[in-house]
Amino acid sequence: MHAVIVDCAIYREGRRTEGPSDLSDALGEARSAQDRFLWIGLHEPSEKEFDLVTSEFGLHPLAVEDSLSAHQRPKLEVYEDSLFAVLKPVVYEPESDTVTSGELMVFVGDSFVVTVRHGEGAPLAAVRQRLESDPQLLAHGPTSVLYAVSDAVVDHYMEVAAELATDMEELESEVFSPQGGDTKGTAGRIYTFKRQVLEFRRASAPLAQPMLRLSSPGLPFVHDHAQPFFRDVSDHLTRANEQVEGLDRLLSDILSAHLAQMGVRQNDDMRKISAWAAMAAVPTMVAGIYGMNFEHMPELKWGWAYYGVLVFMALCEVGLYRLFKRRGWL
Repeated sequence: MHAVIVDCAIYREGRRTEGPSDLSDALGEARSAQDRFLWIGLHEPSEKEFDLVTSEFGLHPLAVEDSLSAHQRPKLEVYEDSLFAVLKPVVYEPESDTVTSGELMVFVGDSFVVTVRHGEGAPLAAVRQRLESDPQLLAHGPTSVLYAVSDAVVDHYMEVAAELATDMEELESEVFSPQGGDTKGTAGRIYTFKRQVLEFRRASAPLAQPMLRLSSPGLPFVHDHAQPFFRDVSDHLTRANEQVEGLDRLLSDILSAHLAQMGVRQNDDMRKISAWAAMAAVPTMVAGIYGMNFEHMPELKWGWAYYGVLVFMALCEVGLYRLFKRRGWL
């Protein structure tokens, strides 16, 4: 069990204190006074490892099943003995231009907080350090942990959205550069970038409704004065979602414009090919006529006939070239 416990501490009046190593004793001490609560952090526990936490904290079996299976959408569930929230932190890797998402489950009870992390994208260590450096905020109990975790996840959404916007500008400049449309795999790069934005939207968009519920009064296990703080998180989330939706629409427009550019270039190439084919057809036709085995043909007895035919073909070629050049085919 100790292998999956990242950290476990009792907080009294917003300050970390040493408590019993046994979970039952630690929870009993946390419930012994209103100014105390227990915060335990777990990393990818198995069902057997999580059984002890489930029995000690009285967690709902449906929430426990969700926290173990992972691959959940962001949501907020209210049970009799706890509040269960699912968040999906995202990480952007600039080296590979990929967006990956983890999962973070938060159980909030009367005197405890249980956080379950899946993946490497959850910023819990930094959140705990920030909270422990601000005892006044941490003194508000388990609600302060839920707020700090949500705020950290959403703030990181905005950072990732800004990085995606920067890479989007680079991709846009490349696509619309004079040589950009001729680069192999440009459409594939745009589509891959769109997939990363979609991964981001899957993490951030469903979180809007839970944040609205947390910013509304009357929610159990949430401090009465916490609504303005969750409302601020909701506003930041709305901005991040709007930015990601804008990136998605712009990517669709860029892909459409790129395909239109490719169509225009193909039409230009076809016109050039057609023009050169027309220019090659004239001498081919004349040479083909004079290559026939007929006895009576014009100018066969004329000494300058050969040179006259060559001059005629050259004049036709020059005339066709000037015509196609003037019309932009060459």
